Amino acid sequence: MADLFDMLQSQVGESLVGAMTNQLGGATQQQTSEGVSGAMSILMGALARNASKPEGASALGAALDRDHDGSILDDIAGFVNGTSPINNTKAANGAGILGHILGGQQSGAIDSLMKMSGLSKNQSSSLLIKLAPIVLGMLGKQKKSQGLDMSGLSNILNSSAESARQRSPKPDLLTSFLDQDGDGSLKGEATRFGFGILKNLFGRR
Repeated sequence: MADLFDMLQSQVGESLVGAMTNQLGGATQQQTSEGVSGAMSILMGALARNASKPEGASALGAALDRDHDGSILDDIAGFVNGTSPINNTKAANGAGILGHILGGQQSGAIDSLMKMSGLSKNQSSSLLIKLAPIVLGMLGKQKKSQGLDMSGLSNILNSSAESARQRSPKPDLLTSFLDQDGDGSLKGEATRFGFGILKNLFGRR
């Protein structure tokens, strides 16, 4: 099964980490690199929690079909730098996407990313906003190329989220963020991130 974490890491190479470092301002290359890894882990973990029920997976699938075909990956450097024209503004609306994926957990995600990477609050927020459209673009591209149904979408997210968690800068910190009820399991956390939030993102945009 495809590992989105590996695919995203291959898309976000050294040159793009450099571009993101310049965009963040004041961050070191190491901080940005660890921040990218941590941010992708957070985003995929949150998406996996949201898509762990049929309602969430169905809503996500509809959004990917409509707004996230993967074309944003054609010029990631241009997207990061703001020089690449994006025809579908919804596909590039990182702040909107992030708000819908994380809902009321945005503050916790930013705090966790700060601890993982050493980035400031503003830098961490900016990084999550930049990466959210890229993560959905990659997921949409895989859905289309592999013909993923709701079950396949949930499976690829779960396996990729676990892979990302294991290789994140501080996996225990990521687990703590995603395991909001503190029971040591991530399986019940979908309702914490909220199917309503996911449906708003993927049903009425």
